[in-house]
Amino acid sequence: MFHSFFPKPKLFFTSLILWTLVCIALWYGFAADWGASLGYVPPPEGQMPIGLGFFVTPDNRWFYAYFIVAAVLFCSVWTVLARNHRWINWSIWGSALIIFSTYFGVQVYVAINNWRRPFGDLLQNALTGKPGITVGDFYSLMLVFCQIAFLSMFVSIITDFFVSHYVFRWRNAMNDYYISRWEKVRHIEGASQRIQEDTMRFANILEGLGVSLINSVMTLIAFLPILFALSTYVTTLPIIGEIPHTLFWLAIGWSIFGTALLAIAGIKLPGLHFRNQRVEAAYRKELVYGEDHADRAQPPTVAELFSNVRRNYFRMYFHYLYFNVARYFYLQADGLFVTFMLVPTIVAGKITYGIYQQIATAFGQVSNSFQYLVNSWTTIIELLSIHKRLKAFEAAIDNQPLPSIDERYLKGESGEQQAPAAP
Repeated sequence: MFHSFFPKPKLFFTSLILWTLVCIALWYGFAADWGASLGYVPPPEGQMPIGLGFFVTPDNRWFYAYFIVAAVLFCSVWTVLARNHRWINWSIWGSALIIFSTYFGVQVYVAINNWRRPFGDLLQNALTGKPGITVGDFYSLMLVFCQIAFLSMFVSIITDFFVSHYVFRWRNAMNDYYISRWEKVRHIEGASQRIQEDTMRFANILEGLGVSLINSVMTLIAFLPILFALSTYVTTLPIIGEIPHTLFWLAIGWSIFGTALLAIAGIKLPGLHFRNQRVEAAYRKELVYGEDHADRAQPPTVAELFSNVRRNYFRMYFHYLYFNVARYFYLQADGLFVTFMLVPTIVAGKITYGIYQQIATAFGQVSNSFQYLVNSWTTIIELLSIHKRLKAFEAAIDNQPLPSIDERYLKGESGEQQAPAAP
């Protein structure tokens, strides 16, 4: 699944994580201050550009240069180490491009968050009848928003186009790898489906989850300083009272609660999804044999195979019932949580509507990043079920024992009706 596309995947991803942590530590440790000493000074508080100028502020240009140098160093080393790997340009350099474009997309949200304060304050002043507000003030700020939005659209379209090709190359790599070892894997149940369909779904799902994970990390890097700064406006919370860096700890605590809640509620779902693929494949396989052989797909056999399908679906429906209760309870509460916590601050008149908009947006971005598992749990469940199926291929190719659930299937211990061998 991985070494067909990435060179030495365990070492590659381990080194990528370590290099990322080192680069983050170096940035916050001295690189950001070094840039400021060289003249790449961030705009003063309250003077941050709210249009396209935000993307070319001195501190942002310094970060782009830092990111590019760090990425080129890492990719160049791996290009030398794995120079004979067929997919190195896509797996290494392509991944670096996706990471950078994802970070730039996060910067768009930061730019929009900067725009919210002047627009929110202008709206509040207009609604309270403050003199001096003109329609031109509103239209000029709306024009600024349109500029940011059009830039975002352009970057998103180009990124989606590139990622589509990236995903297909990954599927291409897995397909070629498995086909070259067809004699070792063809005896595995549903081998053709695993190569044709599971590789496609695996690449698509993992791409989506990977981009979401990168987006979450980049969002934390971009929005945590903003949330720290905005915490100065919120000093008292209901029930909790006063704590330092209020908004930051709220985001972490609320996200940990949601992640733990859904992880416990959905613990049985990956296995059920995998078994669902198993019983569907057995049912479909018997029907395919019945198209060419009159003695196959007989009513008793088909009825028994379909009963396995029905039984597994009913089990899934039951487990999804309480999982969705927990999931929707949390998501609905999440929509009101930050406002509830800000009530004492709002009543005390310590923030304007524009600042409230900034706090709500920044808290939502950081909270959603920490809630990566919550937002992606159903997709992760599907990915785990596909991973279980493809692991059987890995075991067969490496001459290792099959995963336990495949062993049970081959021995007829799973409780599923096994179709007779093809004539």
